[in-house]
Amino acid sequence: MLKIKIIAIGSLKEKYWREGTEEYLKRLQKYANTEVLQLPEERLRDKGGPAEEEQVRKAEGERIIKALGSDEHVIILDIKGRKMNSPDLASYIEKAMADGTGRITFVIGGSLGLSREVIAKGRLSLSFSDMTFPHQLMRLILLEQIYRAFKIIKKEPYHK
Repeated sequence: MLKIKIIAIGSLKEKYWREGTEEYLKRLQKYANTEVLQLPEERLRDKGGPAEEEQVRKAEGERIIKALGSDEHVIILDIKGRKMNSPDLASYIEKAMADGTGRITFVIGGSLGLSREVIAKGRLSLSFSDMTFPHQLMRLILLEQIYRAFKIIKKEPYHK
């Protein structure tokens, strides 16, 4: 069975984000062994400049890279990445599975984005929109889209 890991910077503080995430994790268990790994968010001073922002991205990036295995197919979420519709994402996942990928890892960075080192690890840079979403919401959207992708792959009905 395919293993899906989501590495996310920051925790889900509000109950409704946790409940939504848990619901989609439960639904996904039918299709893939899915886990979410939350990594601590770095603190940025109120008036931190570009150098401090780069330090934050670097520190978070080091944690992310430590959490990656050598055999993982890494997909990073980045506003500058490739945009796909739901059937395209399903096709991408299906092709990765057919190519023998045993683990797909999605990476959601912190509020300042991802370090260059993490971006370089991605086989795919994926963007859901030109808009900016809170990281908690992005985690929920990602889980829903992975679930939708499996429904498409299995040709099972799902609401539109």
